[in-house]
Amino acid sequence: MNPTRRLLASAPGKLAALATVGAVAVAISVTAATSATATSSTFTFGLQASSSAITACLPNAKGSVTITTGALNDVMKVTIQGMPHGSDFDLFVIQQPGAPFGVSWYQTDIHAGSTGTGTATVRGVFDSETFSVSPGGTTTFAPTHQYHLGLWFNSPQLPFNKGCEPGATQPIVTPFNGEQHAGIQVLNTAQFPVAAGPLSQVHR
Repeated sequence: MNPTRRLLASAPGKLAALATVGAVAVAISVTAATSATATSSTFTFGLQASSSAITACLPNAKGSVTITTGALNDVMKVTIQGMPHGSDFDLFVIQQPGAPFGVSWYQTDIHAGSTGTGTATVRGVFDSETFSVSPGGTTTFAPTHQYHLGLWFNSPQLPFNKGCEPGATQPIVTPFNGEQHAGIQVLNTAQFPVAAGPLSQVHR
């Protein structure tokens, strides 16, 4: 945990002073290439089609994410649109936007209703401190940051039926849902560099 977060958590009486003195320090710098907007407490960026095949089968598929920082953790609101009506998706925080994705963290389900839109709001750490580590056990790896987001079809059959898998003779199955039996990725944050995903630009 960084010193600013500890100070905010242990000395709430100093919040007003910190907000005034540190406004410039916590401001988020964003380049135009990311198509993102930011203030001192919120950061908004897009989710884009993960491949040309997705663009072809779902031409209006896209999403928007807003992260609002807090003293102890963050709130992330995700909105998707242009999806098949009544379909389900799984959102992951991931190390790399595209395959092989790297260390991946299952975050939330999102349901697209009768208009093909859906939203989900989750609370956690979604900023430059987001990471996973496994000191031992069945898998061992060093602290690894995850700064990207990816959205997967919950059903392998749906993208196959929609023609999102050209050349495939059967549905492609991936492990990106609670049953480890999901479809392909539909949206991601590949407009950001692999090592500098949108979460890396969020600071308290």
